[in-house]
Amino acid sequence: MIENGQTYTHDFKFTQDEVNRFAEVTGDKNPVHTDAEFAAKTMFKKPIMHGMLGAALFSKVFGVLFPGEGTIYLKQSLSFLKPMYVDIDYEAIFTVKEVIKDKHRAIIETLIKDKITGNVCTSGEALVMNMDRI
Repeated sequence: MIENGQTYTHDFKFTQDEVNRFAEVTGDKNPVHTDAEFAAKTMFKKPIMHGMLGAALFSKVFGVLFPGEGTIYLKQSLSFLKPMYVDIDYEAIFTVKEVIKDKHRAIIETLIKDKITGNVCTSGEALVMNMDRI
């Protein structure tokens, strides 16, 4: 069972190949994500990851790791605050803000931080449901 204030962390990073595959799957082939020559001419100076690729990791965590199997992802707010780059170590941080026991739901803060700089790249809040773990 999860409790108010409980925190779960998950370290990750993505490769350029994974970014390219995400672009193929979603159809978002914006060259700022996939073309180093194009991206070099932008304010980012190199390709940036799709914000939704980083946030897609939340689905893995909720469904498999925390709270885990049987979790239904109901809602998510997102703010993309800083660009994310390939081959950089990131940490996803999940903090339980509120447990709604009678509905088997929880509101969970979702953050992605650059592990070296500590900068928050993505922030948001999720609503999840799990009949057995909440």
